[in-house]
Amino acid sequence: MVQGTVQVTHGGSSRWRRRSGEYPTLTAALAVAGDGDVLSIAPGTYRENLVLHHAVTLRGPEDGSGSVRIAPLDGVALTLRASAVVQDLYLEGQDRAAPALLVEDGSPELTDLRVSTRSAAGIEVRGSGARPLVRRCTVENPAGVGIAVLDGGGGVFEECEVVASGQTGFSVRGGGRPRLERCRIHHSTGAGIAVTGEGSGLEALGCEVYEVRGAGVQIAARAAARLTDCSVHRTTADGVTLDTDAVLTLAGCDIHDIPENAVDLRSRSVLTLSRSSVRRFGRNGLSVWDPGTRVDADSCEIHDSTGDYPAVWVSDGATASLDSCRVHDVPDALFVLDRGSSVDVTDSDLSQVRNTAVSVSDGATAQLDDCRIREAATGAWFRDHGSGGTLSGCTIDAVQTGVIVTKGADPALERCTVTSPAEAGFYVSAGGRGTFKACRVTDSSGFGFHVLDGCRTTLTRCHTERCARGGYEFAEDGPVAEECTGDGSGQRPAPVAAAAQSAPGGGLAGAQSGARTVTAARSPVAQPSQAAAASVPRPADPEPAGDAAGARASGAVLGQLDALVGLDSVKREVRALTDMIEVGRRRQRAGLKAASVRRHLVFTGSPGTGKTTVARLYGEILASLGVLERGHLVEVSRVDLVGEHIGSTAIRTQEAFERARGGVLFIDEAYALAPEDSGRDFGREAIDTLVKLMEDHRDAVVVIVAGYTAEMDRFLTVNPGVASRFSRTIAFGDYGPGELLRIVEQQAEEHEYRLGEGTADALLRYFTELPKGPAFGNGRTARQTFESMVERHAGRVAQLSEPSTDELTLLFPADLPALSAPC
Repeated sequence: MVQGTVQVTHGGSSRWRRRSGEYPTLTAALAVAGDGDVLSIAPGTYRENLVLHHAVTLRGPEDGSGSVRIAPLDGVALTLRASAVVQDLYLEGQDRAAPALLVEDGSPELTDLRVSTRSAAGIEVRGSGARPLVRRCTVENPAGVGIAVLDGGGGVFEECEVVASGQTGFSVRGGGRPRLERCRIHHSTGAGIAVTGEGSGLEALGCEVYEVRGAGVQIAARAAARLTDCSVHRTTADGVTLDTDAVLTLAGCDIHDIPENAVDLRSRSVLTLSRSSVRRFGRNGLSVWDPGTRVDADSCEIHDSTGDYPAVWVSDGATASLDSCRVHDVPDALFVLDRGSSVDVTDSDLSQVRNTAVSVSDGATAQLDDCRIREAATGAWFRDHGSGGTLSGCTIDAVQTGVIVTKGADPALERCTVTSPAEAGFYVSAGGRGTFKACRVTDSSGFGFHVLDGCRTTLTRCHTERCARGGYEFAEDGPVAEECTGDGSGQRPAPVAAAAQSAPGGGLAGAQSGARTVTAARSPVAQPSQAAAASVPRPADPEPAGDAAGARASGAVLGQLDALVGLDSVKREVRALTDMIEVGRRRQRAGLKAASVRRHLVFTGSPGTGKTTVARLYGEILASLGVLERGHLVEVSRVDLVGEHIGSTAIRTQEAFERARGGVLFIDEAYALAPEDSGRDFGREAIDTLVKLMEDHRDAVVVIVAGYTAEMDRFLTVNPGVASRFSRTIAFGDYGPGELLRIVEQQAEEHEYRLGEGTADALLRYFTELPKGPAFGNGRTARQTFESMVERHAGRVAQLSEPSTDELTLLFPADLPALSAPC
């Protein structure tokens, strides 16, 4: 298409003063145009860089969409520095360092533009004076950002479409604050919408973000945004992410078909969520991390998980509030863990939950008021010491077990009702506590209240009806019941303790006095529910396998660690952990709070890099510090943990864990427990069992999982509790030629050999030229090389009748194996 002509109609204060002119180029026409003039552009391709300094109207033919192309060879195709009007143009840019269309000042109106470019940005709005109104424009930029608003820029974008951007679809930073209405952003390689930096903000109404190869919406670094009636779906990463003091409001939004977290918040970010739906997500619907991070959800629905993760995950001191929400058709509804983490749920429904509706662990708390839980394996599970909270006025229906309290957890439940549980209504075991006031259990297929040995549980004014195995099943010592009643259904004949007497009307003794402690006898057939029994620690073997670790001081063990060849970053990591633990002990002795240090570790790296050796020394260090009882190492792999039939895997995993009690359980090639094409593989059962055991016995065993880096990254995603149980990942790098030489020298010294003249240089060249493929064994290769040299030396020296001491000990370059030989 050749360049056409440009007709300029000059404006005036009256109609008779208007005049027209025709110009061969746009540049020539703009040179004579002033405010109010109209430039009508004939079809054609214009290889010009246009700059609009006046409030002119620049338009192509209304009936010839795309027939006017502004396509310079480099630089910005169109720059606006005034409140001009631009209509019906096709813009192209080729400059990777500049945008195709740049708005620097004024409030121009851009309508029905198509920007098809391979530049830094399709449209860029820059500067506090730039406030364009952009209507029905389409931007396609596979080389860069679709639309960028920065440096205080703003403007309104109506019914615009960003297609196939090579980076972020719509980017806001540097204090930019645009408004989007009914826009579509899709097929971007980066995030769909990204808002970054203090003072940056975005408001979107009725917009859609989809088919992006990244996160749908990213808000970070003190930025803020509000999305109303928007949809985010079909991303490859998280749907919405907030990080570092970000603030986001979602009202009437729909986030769905997300393979990762639907919404992920970290680092003091705040999300306000109302009248919104989160559905069909692969990991967490809401994932909330770190102290100061908060979610407030009102009248929202979270449902139809496609993965095996909790719908709402709150950890590391974060908080979440759900009011009038529905969570259903998910593996687990709410998981809250770590001290300082909390959830507050009011007037909400949790239903069709395959596992646990509410799980509270690691010192976290949960408060549920007037909530309804139904069709779940477990209604609520308070798992360990320091974990607690309150349930008030809640109903739990059609579950396996209503509420489980274990391992010193101490929740308070008031006016809660459990109906039709398949096992116990309320189950307390393994030193759990709990206070139950005016709680009821009806139509239980098991016990109403089942409290095991050693549990200091208090029941006040509780009531049971139609419980098949009995209303109350207590240990002989521990629980306190006051003014509790039951209809006596399901009671089996059993001896009654001296302090327990039948009360009139089917109640328990103590109802008359009002404060008398009652202990009911245990029925000889009583058994804990299957879910709760898993929380009861197995007794340790009388004589665990392996010898006790030597009582070496931590300094001596650290000295042995330092003597290992290479591994400088590994040594720093281990010393940092050791220092944290030691200082924590000293703070405790001084009456101060000690920081919680999770001792479980992930070791990543190639074979032969010293992972097993470091694990063994780590166990000794923890034993010398009094953190572990023995510090011995039990090394296992998939074959030791995974059985051939249902149930055997859990048994094998528990047995391995018990062998490691007081020491370190080292799982080599742990990723093999979760193969990518797992199907019905039992490895995941081993992982689930392991996570549970690590939680219940966190002070008894340290678990270290090891394997190749990429495979271990995948392993940490297979269970929602796996990544949170490990404090840190330590990477073991491959050995360099000099370090491999040093290992051979150590081997020679240990076995009373010496390297002859030129042998060290030959070894260095050998290790430099040695192929480093997937089968390369690092330290193992160095040791095998030494063994090969010793064999060759033996074959050579055996031919001598009376070899000297030097001949018996010196290794020479000729003893090196050929590079083609396997090592």
